[in-house]
Amino acid sequence: MANITKKVSWSSRADESGATGEGTPLLNGSGQPRYCRQVPLRCCDFLLCFFLLCLSLQDSLRGRLKEIPHNEKLLSLKFESLDYDNIENQLFLEEERRMSYMGFRCLEISRWVVCGLIGFLTGLIACFIDIVVEELAGIKYRVVKENIEKFTEVGGLSISLILWVVLNSIFVMVGAIIVACFEPIAAGSGIPQIKCYLNGVKIPRVVRLKTLVVKVAGVICSVVGGLAVGKEGPMIHSGAVVAAGVSQGRSTSLKKDFKMFEYFRRDTEKRDFVSAGAAAGVSAAFGAPVGGVLFSLEEGASFWNQMLTWRIFFASMISTFTLNFFLSIYHKNAGDLSNPGLINFGRFESDSVAYNLYEIPLFIIMGAIGGLLGALFNKLNYWLTIFRISYVHRPGLQVMEAMLVAAVTATVSFTMIYFSDDCQPLGPDHTEEYPLQLFCADGEYNSMATTFFNTPERSVRSLFHNQPGTYNPLTLGLFTVTYFFLACWTYGLTVSAGVFIPSLLIGAAWGRLFGILLASITATGSIWTDSGKYALIGAAAQLGGIVRMTLSLTVIMVEATGNVTYGLPIMLVLMTAKIVGDYFVEGLYDIHIKLQSVPFLHWDAPATSHWLTAREVMSSPVTCLNRIEKVGTIVDILSNTSTNHNGFPVVIQGADGDEPSKLCGLILRSQLIVLLKHKVFVELARSRLTLRKLQLKDFRDAYPRFPPIQSIHVSQDERECMMDLTEFMNATPYTVPQDTSLPRVFKLFRALGLRHLVVVDDENRVVGLVTRKDLARYHLGKHGLEELQLAQT
Repeated sequence: MANITKKVSWSSRADESGATGEGTPLLNGSGQPRYCRQVPLRCCDFLLCFFLLCLSLQDSLRGRLKEIPHNEKLLSLKFESLDYDNIENQLFLEEERRMSYMGFRCLEISRWVVCGLIGFLTGLIACFIDIVVEELAGIKYRVVKENIEKFTEVGGLSISLILWVVLNSIFVMVGAIIVACFEPIAAGSGIPQIKCYLNGVKIPRVVRLKTLVVKVAGVICSVVGGLAVGKEGPMIHSGAVVAAGVSQGRSTSLKKDFKMFEYFRRDTEKRDFVSAGAAAGVSAAFGAPVGGVLFSLEEGASFWNQMLTWRIFFASMISTFTLNFFLSIYHKNAGDLSNPGLINFGRFESDSVAYNLYEIPLFIIMGAIGGLLGALFNKLNYWLTIFRISYVHRPGLQVMEAMLVAAVTATVSFTMIYFSDDCQPLGPDHTEEYPLQLFCADGEYNSMATTFFNTPERSVRSLFHNQPGTYNPLTLGLFTVTYFFLACWTYGLTVSAGVFIPSLLIGAAWGRLFGILLASITATGSIWTDSGKYALIGAAAQLGGIVRMTLSLTVIMVEATGNVTYGLPIMLVLMTAKIVGDYFVEGLYDIHIKLQSVPFLHWDAPATSHWLTAREVMSSPVTCLNRIEKVGTIVDILSNTSTNHNGFPVVIQGADGDEPSKLCGLILRSQLIVLLKHKVFVELARSRLTLRKLQLKDFRDAYPRFPPIQSIHVSQDERECMMDLTEFMNATPYTVPQDTSLPRVFKLFRALGLRHLVVVDDENRVVGLVTRKDLARYHLGKHGLEELQLAQT
């Protein structure tokens, strides 16, 4: 296996979950690759970031920048799992038994209160983003429009082009700098990261307050900067961060504890609330509460129950109502709750969206086209991402690339508008926000400017609802091709941006073109003359072909358009797009998850894995602890930099010293660290030097950022003390016999949300441990079942 010099992660920072040692052997017995950890560049202010930008450019010009080898056959060991399964130790059981029925009812009410707060705050954030984007984009477009009108007759439109390019580049530069230099995890839409988190993978820094601030500021700059992006995708990440913060009743970033919701300070509760936050983000973005719930179910949460469904739906409804209410005040129409989402597709009236049975095959054909175009988009973006991982991995270069894309986008847009002769009459009922006359006659406007010289959301709405004849086929064809490649280039930049709206815009353009061409070869006045419905079907097909969502996207499109008439055609289109697209390449989010070597567990084990057993997939040998263990031994095990184990089986010796040790429990690294921090030693308890009994509150106060073992001071005398793990270990860990088949192990592990699954022999002796990485490394490839390499990347 090739040596890995560096692997760029989403956070672009050293892994915070544990130390990684040099020369760590692979778990599958392969040789020891060499690792050279490079310290990523950090910026403290804009001046320093600008200096780094120039320095990176200088290095690249001198040829110092070396390619980073990328190996897709790797699975990273640096990603930890969440402890979704409750640790049922004696402390936990005693607390649960002491709690009365009324106490449990109060906890349930608290869960509803938290979900309501999540929806309310997510709606406020969406409202803030929408208002700021509308105001800043309005100023930008008005300035450029006045400049273009000024120089159209007298000449010198190059000045208008320069003004447009400079304005876009400034906004994008600011957005890229705050992401690249302050919080790289905020790049992109955040959906792949949240999808991994809900799958059970702990992505460093993904739900921090700092991430939320950078995400919101970054997406505003990206959209106002004219990039081929949307502000809807990042709302899902924003909602998840809000949920993670509110549900804990404190902010570790601000070091502020409100002494609220302390019971929810564990992965089990936190992850359920993050599911609600993601759903609230979808609901705020599209005004689709049911679609938000289904999004969390389809794309995110691995575990579900009826009460969780109701709470998530409640959070989605509150989010939609909050956004709707405050936007109605902003638009000086308080109380009008008819525009529920960030993007308003406009209401499709029943008469204009009528369709016949013989059109369904045409819709399926459009779904196939969307699947093909989506596969092409994903493949091109995959190659581009590989290039970025290899070459564009420094903050300075990332900022420069984002500015380059912004400049190219503005230049291409201006050029397309300049050379377009598609002039349309400017009637009294026109819906264009910033109509450009350019070289058209008085009373007319340039139709190409309707698509380019506008925010993507408004362009989608105009393609859906503008009257027939508003666009000519050449305009739509050129726009589709141009915007397709711009959106493909843009996704993956170091800016906060989503892919939903660009995908809808591309699909709406070629869908409307499809309808125009269909009407031109049929009789005038037929049902095919309304090209708006084909724009809707094309938008669904293109988005489905890129992200491969089915159920949730169907409901989102139906709710966003306010008409259920097209429920069946949209469902058929999305299914067709997914089937066709999956034949060539995975969905966009799955591709980016795979490129980051995340141990993501799909719904089922690989189809051809029945011949594998737990004995063959488990990690062994396993580091076990005695029920009463020496403190020095525990400290040495936790301090060993060559391993980063997070779960330790606890064994007990038989009455006869010659009998083998047998499993009696499981304890986590985080629990051991808390025990060491509070000096829970047998000798101290006997000498009554410590009278206070450790409680679950002590573990919750340390959650989620447990201190590293290096920060725990243990004296030489204390190393000789003993620690009794009986009260703190999980006395009933899940176990499987060593001959259990891989699909059965996978089903148990996935359904229960386990982090560790102990493999035992016939005499209940520990023979191995199954973790997420052991299961995720087996997947179906082109030539059947393949095994990925495990490495500290």
